[in-house]
Amino acid sequence: MNTIRIGTRDSELALWQAKTVQNQLKTLGYPTEIVSTKSHGDIELSKPLYEMGVTGIFTKALDIALLNGEIDIAVHSMKDVPTALPEGIAVGAVLKRGNPHDVLVYKGDLSFLEAEIATIATSSLRRKAQWLHRYPHHNIESLRGNVNTRLQKLTDNPWNGAIFAAAGLERINKLPEKHLVLDWMLPAPAQGAIVVVVREDNVALQKKLLPLHDDYTYIATQLERDFLRALEGGCTAPIGAFAEFKDDKLYFKGGLWSEDGKEASVIDEVLTQIDEYTGEKLATMIKG
Repeated sequence: MNTIRIGTRDSELALWQAKTVQNQLKTLGYPTEIVSTKSHGDIELSKPLYEMGVTGIFTKALDIALLNGEIDIAVHSMKDVPTALPEGIAVGAVLKRGNPHDVLVYKGDLSFLEAEIATIATSSLRRKAQWLHRYPHHNIESLRGNVNTRLQKLTDNPWNGAIFAAAGLERINKLPEKHLVLDWMLPAPAQGAIVVVVREDNVALQKKLLPLHDDYTYIATQLERDFLRALEGGCTAPIGAFAEFKDDKLYFKGGLWSEDGKEASVIDEVLTQIDEYTGEKLATMIKG
């Protein structure tokens, strides 16, 4: 039996995700090995992502390795994957979603939330816009790097707090005691989900990946990503979306903000039939 080569970025979080996929494949009886690499987004840390203007900045190197036959599958945080996959690459599996929310990791106490002046760190336009919409007088500082690097930068700088994806901190056991779940902040489309991609022509391997796939997560994240695509967004646009199944209904909430947070358009829909709305239709509603 051929060994399945699992491609991944080399950060602690990315390796955790790859090992999660590896363990599930091992349980199914498939031999595996992990092949790690650095992405351009991991190397260039001096600029916010929205200033770099590169689609798939965290996935491109693995896409190339996959198409060149250097790896058999690639494991990504689904929120980092462009809404249009490169030609020749297909989704092999979307794992059951983890925590979709953002969290504020803070220092001291939370009294700064009511203060006129406070400094919050994030390099995400989506997080920045939503934070400024709620706290218009606060300052935002850019924060790049992997989870550990960003946590250390928060410690080393005179900031009040920094915003992280909850799933990333939880998965590598780095969620500090001083954190606040930002349940009012709409996450990035597909935040908390892990996707495995494979070459489109490798049908045999696609079949092996099927037991890893969670249909509920796939349907919800596809709706979020279709909404993002229809608004022509990406890491350069303040767009948030979240869909979840409850009581046989699909609940969707999506939002679009101006970069300074002053303007916001948000929709909140209950979809009684899965095919009742498409991401494109929801995007039309918010443009409205």
